Amino acid sequence: MGLERLEEVRSAFLVDCEAAAGDAEAVEQVRIKYAGRKSGVLLELTAALRELPNEAKREYGQALNELKKLIEKRLNQAKSEASEGAASASADRVDVTLPGKALAAGAEHPVHLVRRRIEEIFLRMGYDVESGPEIEDDWHNFEALNMPPDHPARDDQDTFYLPGGSVLRTHTSPVQARVMERTKPPIRIVVPGRVYRRDSDLRHSPMFHQLEGLVVDEGITVGHLKATLETFLRALFSDDLQVRLRPGYFPFTEPSAEVDISCIFCGMKGCGVCSGSGWIEILGSGMVDPRVFEAVGIDPERYTGFAVGLGLDRVAMLQYGIPDLRQLFAGDQRLTRQFE
Repeated sequence: MGLERLEEVRSAFLVDCEAAAGDAEAVEQVRIKYAGRKSGVLLELTAALRELPNEAKREYGQALNELKKLIEKRLNQAKSEASEGAASASADRVDVTLPGKALAAGAEHPVHLVRRRIEEIFLRMGYDVESGPEIEDDWHNFEALNMPPDHPARDDQDTFYLPGGSVLRTHTSPVQARVMERTKPPIRIVVPGRVYRRDSDLRHSPMFHQLEGLVVDEGITVGHLKATLETFLRALFSDDLQVRLRPGYFPFTEPSAEVDISCIFCGMKGCGVCSGSGWIEILGSGMVDPRVFEAVGIDPERYTGFAVGLGLDRVAMLQYGIPDLRQLFAGDQRLTRQFE
């Protein structure tokens, strides 16, 4: 028994230690086998030292001490790893007898609530709901809607341009143009959706929601427009709501009108929301410009029509008392939980 035996023990120990990795009981058995106080292999090797010739004892003793240190170090390491593994397994263990945790149910976003409500009102009035692409070409977003190349709305400061000349649509009106291109009158549609502009503050966001309505038929007049607006807005807010039209300008309608409603917060007595005027601007409207009809292939001599457009986000802010538009898109569940 000599150095060869020490090397055999070293190799066997490393193999046993590797096999016991992660198992506390197996590690303990390896400890007893090699470092047990009564019958361990190290005791056997230590006893063999006394039987060696004097000239071999020094070299053997040094090798035996190195083996003892190795065994002690590896056993301590194996014990630590086994303890950590047991703790991790305990933490990962699932007690199937415990009651389950209820998952928080989502809630409808206030903008979606407003959109759905407005769609329902127009559906009852005989309208269809249409949709279209959010990445638009220049023709449908600008040209077909009477916005020539030098129109201010085309400015880089207002519009998100994409490679190849496409844009993120700046309004939902391009869908109206697409519908008029493929559909013969009569047309009665509303178009809700996301739109994009380079703007961001308390009342503006780079992405926001619009809903536009379009009616095209023979004999449509401003009277039809006014009656439709009053019916829609009173169904949305209250039966005693007052509605007024003021002259306005939009490139795709002529004549155009800004639409105000009596302040729903102060009853026209004057407050901070209406700036003391008693009126709140709510949407834009007008009679479809004949040049828009010509661009989409509809005879302006035979057909007339009107268009309306409003911001769904603004309506949500008014109805639910939200002071900052950016709160609608912050992802704060404290806001949406109020609508569960």
